[in-house]
Amino acid sequence: MTRHHQPRKGSVAFSPRKRAARESPQISSWPESEEPGLLGFPGYKVGMTHVTQTDNTKNSPTEGMEISTPVTVVETPPAVVFGIRAYQKTSRGIKAMTDVLAAELNEDLKRKITLPENHDSEAQIAELKEKMDAVVEIRALVHTKPRLASVPKKKPEIMEFGIGGSSVEDKLEYAISVLGKEINPSDVFADGEHTDAVAVTKGKGFQGVIKRWGVRIQYGKAARSSKGRHVGSIGPWSPERTMWTVPMAGQMGYHQRTEYNKKILKIGEADQADEINPDGGFVRYGMVKNNYLLLKGSLPGPSKRLVVLRKAMRPHGKHDDAPQISNISTASKQGA
Repeated sequence: MTRHHQPRKGSVAFSPRKRAARESPQISSWPESEEPGLLGFPGYKVGMTHVTQTDNTKNSPTEGMEISTPVTVVETPPAVVFGIRAYQKTSRGIKAMTDVLAAELNEDLKRKITLPENHDSEAQIAELKEKMDAVVEIRALVHTKPRLASVPKKKPEIMEFGIGGSSVEDKLEYAISVLGKEINPSDVFADGEHTDAVAVTKGKGFQGVIKRWGVRIQYGKAARSSKGRHVGSIGPWSPERTMWTVPMAGQMGYHQRTEYNKKILKIGEADQADEINPDGGFVRYGMVKNNYLLLKGSLPGPSKRLVVLRKAMRPHGKHDDAPQISNISTASKQGA
């Protein structure tokens, strides 16, 4: 009888598979954009449904036909730009140089950070403009407004978003124009556009190698002394050590992941929420009360989890034509 051989299971690209440090996604890279504006927007995952749309994908077998497409609903309450962060170049990369905060700050921010008692935004902006020779990057400090959504929290999430612009001066000019103001998803994205979804996946706790890595269960005599739910060997005699690539039991899920090029089928306004809300609301979420997005396919994480949508980093070859949606299902999805 020939010996069984097969490639290893599971990608080692995500090692080490440990718990994410925080539930709010942290994004370190942003795409280049000549158009002034934010390069991302936060939202809360609601659940899934399906829509009936006309397939506008070129060279598709169903092009021009009505098809049913699974979509994820993301509720996107207005986000507030409460600060500007300037970066300077150092021998170890870019480092934050100074922050400029808005004149009026939301009281809920006290639940997250210590707010300055007296600060002059105009003086801070003037001081920053005097140091523009040393500034190499401008980014926006944004916080969410979870009180407006159907999530059981009051503490806002604080994030740093990249800003588009042809120069640092253009980025600063846009940041000053939106400082202290609310931003809606329609100010960042458009129907049909592709976006990257960044979120922390569902946590599954401590799991063994079979579920965590997909290792084959031992068969025959090898499994008689045990259940066979383990690897056959964790290493050779030489070298006398266990390699990091050997599948081991440990944390599964609750990892930050990025899914590229998720198509935005529709950006809905708050007054249009009735056309997507099932009777009684979405399972494990509730009613959508704000602006919302319909994204094609699934997204990482469970319901109520924060999802950051970023301008597409790899948009090449993607069609940004807005689809024609004829129907949105409002049937309750128990397993969505």
